[in-house]
Amino acid sequence: MPQPTDPYEDGLDDLPAPRPVHYAEQSLLGALLLEPHRLADIDDLEAGQFSNHAHGALFQAMRTAPPPAPEIHRSDPAWLNTVLDAARPHAPGLTASYLHTLIQVCPWPQHAPAYARMIRSDHSRRTLLMLAERLAQTSTDATLPNPAATTLAQADTLGQFLDTLAGQFAPHPGSLPRTSVPDTPTVHQSGEALDEERLLLATATAHPAELKNMRWLQPDDFALPLHATVWQCLTTLVHNGEPVDPVTVLWEAQHRGLLADDLAPSDLMALVSTPVGSPEYWGDRVLQRALLARAFDVATRITAYAQDPANTPHQLITGSRRALADLTALRTRWQRSTATTQAAPRAPRSPAVSRAGPPPRAIAAGARALR
Repeated sequence: MPQPTDPYEDGLDDLPAPRPVHYAEQSLLGALLLEPHRLADIDDLEAGQFSNHAHGALFQAMRTAPPPAPEIHRSDPAWLNTVLDAARPHAPGLTASYLHTLIQVCPWPQHAPAYARMIRSDHSRRTLLMLAERLAQTSTDATLPNPAATTLAQADTLGQFLDTLAGQFAPHPGSLPRTSVPDTPTVHQSGEALDEERLLLATATAHPAELKNMRWLQPDDFALPLHATVWQCLTTLVHNGEPVDPVTVLWEAQHRGLLADDLAPSDLMALVSTPVGSPEYWGDRVLQRALLARAFDVATRITAYAQDPANTPHQLITGSRRALADLTALRTRWQRSTATTQAAPRAPRSPAVSRAGPPPRAIAAGARALR
């Protein structure tokens, strides 16, 4: 059997080997060139689903040219010439010899529906990869006017595609993707994020009554474990009805093991002693960063799944849906947060006051605590 070739092959030895879908596309086109009546068996395939542009142009030309009667096609190549003439304006590299090559490399024309399923499967994987990469890019785009809403809209688009995909491929029992997902750095662990967390802790200490309406914020939303534990100290004091001020927070922190040689009591008290604005404002900022970070992590997982050709469409659907589910709980809290903060006006951040934080010693201690 002759080796399959590409219509744009130029003889370079350093070109990467074609992927398996390339041979599936060649086999399908060869089957249709041999037996055009089999086009009726693959109505759900579109030209845009081919990975090779020339292959897609040739398939589209087959769709537009009325198929000949089988008896006439066996002895008259007129339909082949019609298809080639219709495809050439969109793929000038196509030649009559390449059409004959496609016919020769097709193993079995009756397997055309199977080849079409392979092409649709690979196209689905490529589309999922594109949507996941777009979600990752959106979640890290600092120029967006409303990054959380835009990111969630992109996550919805990805989820809708998965629903469509589930309707195209019959479900069957299967395991989750076995692809190893690389560890990703925390996106929201920046200097600005840590500043906002410090301002939240200080402002919450000054206005503890407002914490009762901020149950939508959880310790896991903080970028720095030190800040997360201090937040737990504050919510515990409020829940127990205890007085809240830098000293009582220090006492609660002592019971949680926060005080050590590299974090002095004065450092911790300084951390919660310079309020600016309102707790809801800073809490909203912290939660938004956590939401964007979670969306980035989800996108990274789905990207790893889609980049692994060993995953079947069913595995991609199952793994990607489970990854998106990890965003659901945080999304629910974000919606609760925005509903609460929109109902009551918040004090904006004062432009006349610079961001405050603990002295360098406390900041260094927090960084070491994170590691």
